[in-house]
Amino acid sequence: MNKRTTGKDKEELAASFLRDKGYFVIETNFRVRQGEIDIIARDGATIVFVEVKYRSSERSGNPLEAVDIRKQKQISKASLFYMNLKKISLDNTPIRYDVIGILGNEITHIKNAFDYIG
Repeated sequence: MNKRTTGKDKEELAASFLRDKGYFVIETNFRVRQGEIDIIARDGATIVFVEVKYRSSERSGNPLEAVDIRKQKQISKASLFYMNLKKISLDNTPIRYDVIGILGNEITHIKNAFDYIG
């Protein structure tokens, strides 16, 4: 299996994981010039932008560590673009940035993993 197929499979697994927890998945693989957001979901009234990282083993490090400051900035910019595109007011709608790390078959979900970085 190539990286793109594996990534898509793991993102689908993460979306299913979120649905099982009561989230409503709005969109997956939202791509703009500013970056990509793997999953956009709703947790109650909160819009959640989710980054999914997968590693088959810790040989390349923990997947959660891969969401560095550069990646956080990219996700933040893409999320702002999404909010503007969908005409969603930041004043009225809470947002959150979560990270889902998949290590082998183990899923770790970190709610509010980071704050918006402009």
